[in-house]
Amino acid sequence: MNPPRTPAQSQLPDVAFETAALARPLDWVGMDRIAVPVRIHDPDGQVVQVAADVDVAVDLRDGQARGIHMSRLYLQLQQAFASEAITPGGLRRVLQGFVDSQNGASSRARLHIRYEHLLQREALASGNVGWKRYPVSIEAELADGHFHLALGFAVEYSSTCPASAALSRQRNAERFASDFAAARPLNAQVVGEWLASERGLAATPHAQRSRADVRAVLRPSFDELPLLALVDAVEAALGTPVQTAVKREDEQAFAELNAANLMFCEDAARRVAGVMSNDERIERYDVRVAHFESLHPHDAVARVSGVNASR
Repeated sequence: MNPPRTPAQSQLPDVAFETAALARPLDWVGMDRIAVPVRIHDPDGQVVQVAADVDVAVDLRDGQARGIHMSRLYLQLQQAFASEAITPGGLRRVLQGFVDSQNGASSRARLHIRYEHLLQREALASGNVGWKRYPVSIEAELADGHFHLALGFAVEYSSTCPASAALSRQRNAERFASDFAAARPLNAQVVGEWLASERGLAATPHAQRSRADVRAVLRPSFDELPLLALVDAVEAALGTPVQTAVKREDEQAFAELNAANLMFCEDAARRVAGVMSNDERIERYDVRVAHFESLHPHDAVARVSGVNASR
């Protein structure tokens, strides 16, 4: 409910709802990149506050109206997430408030929230921990009473090229054959010492930091945003998420994971799609993976999307 106008306010001109010069309805009117603190759940279930950029808009279905009550959207947004964490139900209530604030001029509202989610990650071998940031995007829309919600996030990982690995193994085998061509004792100790020496590594496969961008349209039957569960599942599927705290034992373990998870961008896209397609909370998904090549001056990119059957 809007506060009553003071006498001074009553005298101020308001041209927002004068007749438009070129009258027609508008799909969306609002504001982008509003700075707002929002509350989210951390992995322990505690509510924490983070900085966010928010886009907010409503439709203008009254073609004769010149504009919307934009300040009402802004002020409502400032209070929308001040006291409770973001949930699907809360987002729907906020959107309904945006529609109601326009006094019948709008029937749809939408929000696009962007923030960075910090998650604490344990090292592979040393037991140390560190923080890693994950860009998160929440898109919510209420259209004629129907609520739509999409969750987006990005995961960084390492990708080692399978072709480069095969070529490197060939060079390593050729050097082994060359170094041991002459008659010399050949036993496990000798071979082990050779492998541990500089001669034992004739070539190494190229690897690079890579990124998977995921957008999942969620079904309306869940009360919480499944961000942590989806991030964990995607990282597990890829096998080589980038690390935080790294000692030598962690770096060695990471090298082993890379050797066990050789992948082209096509392989990575299929791995992520496998996670998305088997999650009952997801209605449809879009995945883009990019390998920021160390061999080429361009990126290798794969995209995949899908629609999940109702269960």
